Formats: sequence, C-alpha cells, structure tokens
Amino acid sequence: MFLLGTQRINEAGHLEIGGCDTVELAEQYGTPLYVMDEAHIRHTMRTIKKAFQDLHSASDIIYASKAFTCLAIARIVAQEGLMLDVASAGELFTALRADFPVERIVFHGNNKSREELEMAVQCGIGRVVVDNENELSLLDEVAAANGVKQAISLRLTPAVDPHTHRYIQTGRVDTKFGMNIEGGGARRGVEKALQMQHLELRGLSCHIGSQILEADFFKLGATLMCEFLAEVKRDLGFTVQDLDVGGGLGIRYLPEHQPPSMQEYAATVVGAIKEQCVRLGLAVPHLEVEPGRALVGEAGVTLYRVGGIKRIPNIRNYVAVDGGMSDNPRPALYEARYSALNASHAQETERETVTISGKHCETDTLIEDISLAPLHTGDIVAVQSTGAYNHSMSSNYNRFRRPAVVLVNEGASEIIVERETLQDLLAHDVVPERLLV
Repeated sequence: MFLLGTQRINEAGHLEIGGCDTVELAEQYGTPLYVMDEAHIRHTMRTIKKAFQDLHSASDIIYASKAFTCLAIARIVAQEGLMLDVASAGELFTALRADFPVERIVFHGNNKSREELEMAVQCGIGRVVVDNENELSLLDEVAAANGVKQAISLRLTPAVDPHTHRYIQTGRVDTKFGMNIEGGGARRGVEKALQMQHLELRGLSCHIGSQILEADFFKLGATLMCEFLAEVKRDLGFTVQDLDVGGGLGIRYLPEHQPPSMQEYAATVVGAIKEQCVRLGLAVPHLEVEPGRALVGEAGVTLYRVGGIKRIPNIRNYVAVDGGMSDNPRPALYEARYSALNASHAQETERETVTISGKHCETDTLIEDISLAPLHTGDIVAVQSTGAYNHSMSSNYNRFRRPAVVLVNEGASEIIVERETLQDLLAHDVVPERLLV
C-alpha cells in the first residue's frame, strides 16, 4: 500500500487524508476533486527550510507558484516563511491579492512582457530574474520610467543534462531558458547588467530541470555556477550576493521512486557550494533553492468516480473515470506515471490489473495497467501525488469544468478553489450581433 503524508486506511476501509474520509469528501464536494493535505504541505516546507538553514543559515526556500497556487496556498507559503516565485501577471496578481510580502517575491520567465515588468516594478517586487539581454534593456527602461532601481538576478544555463523527460530539462545548452555559460552569453549578460543605471545586479540563478531523482546532478549544477562566480569576480570585480541554484527535486509518483531526502538534498547542494567556494577563494553567498513540486506534489490526491468498465478478454480491462486529461494532462504531455488505489475498498486484498481511462474524446489514459482492488461502478479512485502541475495545468478541454480543490486538516475540509460552473464556461464567450439575426 502506497500511502503518503497523513493518509491512512480508516475503520470503514476507506482512504482517509487529514482525518477526512475520501469517500465522504467525494459525496460532499463531487468528483473529480483535488484534495490537498495541509499538514503534509507545512511539514515538508518546514523540513526543507530547516535542512538548508542548519547547514547554511543564509539560505531561503522559494516556492514555485507554477506547481500550484491559489490565495490559500500563497497564504500558507507566507506563513511558513518561504519566498515565492511567480512567472506571469496572473501568478503575481494572486500573490498580491493574498497579501504576500512583495519583498519576498521573485519574478521568473523567459519572455516577460512590458506589462508584466511594469506590474512587478510598480508593486515593489523583491527581485526580477532576467532571462536574456533583450529583457535587461526592457526592464532598465521600465525601471527608469518608474524612477526606481530594480534589484535583479540573471538566469544562467550551466549545461547540465539531468536524467528526466526532455520536455522538463531546462539547464542544457539547447534550451530557450537563460544565458548560456558556454559560449560567453552569461558573461555578456553580467557585463551589460553592471552597466545598467536603473538595475542592481544582486545574484545569479539557474535551473537544470524537474523531477530529478539523482542528487549528483544538483552537485554538478552548483559546481558550475560557483566556477562562474569566481570568473566574474576575477575578471569583472563583481561579487555575487545571491546564488539561486534552482530546484527540480523529484517526488514519489510510484512506490519505486526514491528521491533524495530533504536532508540529503540540502547536504548535497550546500556541501558542493561550500567545497567550491573554499577551492575558488570565494565567500559563500546567500543561497536560494526552488524545490518546486517537492513542496506540494505528494500532498495532493485526485479523487474520481468510476463509471463504465470495459473488459476485453486476454487484452485489457478499461475502467473509465469522470475526469481525465483536462484535470491531469501530464500523462499525455510527459508520459507521466502515477500510483492509485481503490479508496472505497482500500483494505481489499484481491487485485486485478486495469487501465484507468478518462472520459475525453482522446485515448486519454491516466494510468496504464495498474494492479488495484477490484473496481465497480460508483467506487472512488484516488490518484496519488497530484498536488503539483495538475490543477495548475488543468483546462476546459471538451468544455469540462475545472474541479474544486479542498484543503484537509485534522478532520476538517475547506474549499480553497471552487468547482467551475457551466456558466463559468460561457463567461467570456461573445456572439457578434450579425450572428443573432
């Protein structure tokens, strides 16, 4: 049995999360339903924060809004003392509406618009992570027009090729992100940033990819960044104050996944940076990390209700649920694999192999060939580790309504994102007058 966080099997034989019976949650709020385990989220945030600060007190953890954000999650991030990464006007607007401290917000993204940069500068954002030389010039113009000197970091590409899906490898030479260290792009970016009158270069940033399960890749990325820090200090006389080594720490989507522990992750990153700083004669900078999905991924579960079941003898047993690629596009995008259980009969020892399919007009397979307690129409299926990149990547494909999100803790459940209505689907539709005659 693959259980995470506060999950347990209760006396009724149902999956329970945060003291709440998932079958009862499905009845109360409907399905599909995203369930977020608040205690698990807070425990994970506190654990990684402590792991890094125990090894290097000048450390900060940055939560990536792209994993999953809403007003309630932004409040939790603020309460736990983390920083917040936004990558769009919408993510920034959410943070501001949640009263997140602006000085603890950093703005990422490879193609920020003038509107987004103006919004960031005008709200007094803590730092903009500049992706390219064009953005340096644009941001300098925006800062000048607003009469401020904006703190920035530069996003660099350290040429690390982690063992993860090619669509989520972001630190290779061949990537749209950042200024490449190889070839001199990063060096030119630093030189240009130091000449800008309305920008204050404070740090350097990198990100090598996502869902990384091998700690050595983080060590390599940190090593390459430290070597570049030494280069710019030696040649340009610039001392980097803040070093953001990104994140991408993997989570357990399947029982066999064994990502580094938070303590191992911290020891690898901090150890590598301290070792290289000693070797290169550098002071250890203020350190920032972006664990991404690792902070919320395992805290989320998606509940579905079983509908039709199609058995093809000697081939496959299809179990259709009432969601699919609109609430979880990752299997279609990345061939992502998930674990699940029959939340209605979690104590059942008998097993059968089934394929969990969605109800969209596509092949729409959520999980292929998984061994579960026998499923029947009306049962609740719980898909594990859906707290990151599920709600945030959801869509209205086939005009499906995005599911609700509930936060569970100590036996109580609360809506933090309401289920969309049919009226919501038409909220922005416009019919030209000529079509009304």
